[in-house]
Amino acid sequence: MKKLLVATAMSLTLVSAVRASDVIVESPDGRMTVAVDVRDGRPTYSVSYDGLTMLEPSALGLVTDRADFTRGMTLTGHEAGKIDTVYTMRGTKTSEVHYRANELSVSMATADKHNITVCFRVSDRDVAFRYLIHKKGDESALKVFQEMTSFRLPEKTTTFITPQSDPMIGWKRTKPSYEEVYSADAPMTARSQYGRGYTFPALFRVGDDGWVLVSETGTDGRYAGCRLLDYNPETGYAIGLPMEGENNGIGQSTPGMALPALTPWRTITVGRTLAPIVETTVAYDVVEERYAASETYRPGRYTWSWLIWQDNSINYKDQVAFIDLAAEMGYEYCLVDGCWDTNIGRGRMAELSRYARSKGVSLMLWYNSNGYWNDALQTPKQKMNTVGERRREMAWMKSIGIKGIKVDFFGGDKQVTMQLYEDILTDANDFGLQVIFHGCTLPRGWERMFPNFVASEAVLASENVYFTEEAARREAFDLTLHPFCRNTVASMDWGGTIMNTRMSRDNKRRHRRHTTNVFEMAAAVVVQTSVQCIAMQPNNLTELTADELTFLRSVPTQWDETRFVDGYPGRYAVIARRCGDRWLIAGLNATDAPLTLTLDLPFVAGRQLTALTDVKTKDGTTVTEVAKVKTNKKNRVKVTILPSGGVILDTAQ
Repeated sequence: MKKLLVATAMSLTLVSAVRASDVIVESPDGRMTVAVDVRDGRPTYSVSYDGLTMLEPSALGLVTDRADFTRGMTLTGHEAGKIDTVYTMRGTKTSEVHYRANELSVSMATADKHNITVCFRVSDRDVAFRYLIHKKGDESALKVFQEMTSFRLPEKTTTFITPQSDPMIGWKRTKPSYEEVYSADAPMTARSQYGRGYTFPALFRVGDDGWVLVSETGTDGRYAGCRLLDYNPETGYAIGLPMEGENNGIGQSTPGMALPALTPWRTITVGRTLAPIVETTVAYDVVEERYAASETYRPGRYTWSWLIWQDNSINYKDQVAFIDLAAEMGYEYCLVDGCWDTNIGRGRMAELSRYARSKGVSLMLWYNSNGYWNDALQTPKQKMNTVGERRREMAWMKSIGIKGIKVDFFGGDKQVTMQLYEDILTDANDFGLQVIFHGCTLPRGWERMFPNFVASEAVLASENVYFTEEAARREAFDLTLHPFCRNTVASMDWGGTIMNTRMSRDNKRRHRRHTTNVFEMAAAVVVQTSVQCIAMQPNNLTELTADELTFLRSVPTQWDETRFVDGYPGRYAVIARRCGDRWLIAGLNATDAPLTLTLDLPFVAGRQLTALTDVKTKDGTTVTEVAKVKTNKKNRVKVTILPSGGVILDTAQ
């Protein structure tokens, strides 16, 4: 192990960006260096990896009603430490994490002796930092007016980012909802679509030097959700607080905090390849469990009528059909979407839940989060936004055997909304309910913080494949991008592995799906969430092949390990995940040409693999082919993935 280095640098030989006055901390393996300095009264930090600059000197500090911690600052001291811990968790890309990091706490003061500490943790692939604002005298609270934290990337950097929308626009004034289109390899100078900056996470390619992923974690009701402001050539990307217009203007965009105060963590993942980006666990490494799980929450798969059959399917008869489908496939859950309270009724919902349980299936119910911040009409409404109604509703759900809720249409990232997320999760745990959020913000470490949290949508998801031909054509691009950005920092409820070839109930009308069957099945592995939607329709039971049904019946959703195999964001992705002794290697191709890859797979050396691939027939149709393969002497397998197609290598026999 390399010795921890936290000191005032006396030479410039370590990294060219380090100055003599810098305080530096290295990663345990010595490849990552973070340098902190106060230059002309302004605190900055920089990040290098293997001697290459990944972040140039970037601003630190907060502007509060108590003090301005961005200028006139003096470095007053620093302390070093080590973290070496193992933790386990459910519902993410890995079940056990050994987190090793070197810690640096840098203390600074204003001219009038207001004190702040910047706390850094540096592991072999991640940097995380947050602010500790100390009390002065009788001060007991503060407001944060602005966070000056910035990320200055080298000029050669290109971006893989998605814009923050204007507030109170879109369907029924429900935005921002983190449902915008991503760019790929765009210049930093490109202006965001709405001029509001970008949502987390943000992925950057630093020329040929490597990759940087920027995000945040640990946000709850004690702070607001943040974003990146538009690029400024002088300062890079700065942190932005919520917009005043979010949540229909309700609540403050400036968070208030009790003193002493800790902000959420800013996270930076760095790699020469994409492996650290895909495999990072930093969103969970630096947060802690807020409460114990009230029961052992069950991972699994769910059926969902609404995705293809839409609003008219929210009736008793159609829900029975999807419960029967779940039972036939061995799936654990069936999601009943909006307006079930009026279309089915509460009395019959208890009856429907009994029927589902008799089939070994548990129901999840949809709810509107709304109290007064947008115009979304679907019911049940006014049930999740106040504590009394929420707990009465949850007690009723528990009494009839409901096991989860999907809550939709939130209003933004203000502190008041973050508190609502936390309140829903906390109360739901009391009644044994797992929670999925839609029309919502990015989850920020919530899988570890809230043990009944499953996933959030926070992405332009599969419902759009149903809505528009454009989104159907873009599906392959989206799902080869998200393993490297959106889904790598948090579980993602994409909303369904779609097996219908046409976006209609009879599978004959409307526009077609542009991906192959193997692509969709592989996506069930590439997309990570512990309760996964397999959006099969009843007709698929007779339309799919026996091999396809066998795979869809057995696909896991809980993973013990995740590895990057190959890929490039928005072009192709090959991800390996392990469940117990079973490895699944899933590949997706978003290019317009067949892609031949030689995959290095030392973790399945000597094991026989079942390969599911796409094959073109003489009449031009694509069918799923199943074969047995093994790695060669170099532990490699050669595969070809068709355009908008997929591949699955499975160690299950």
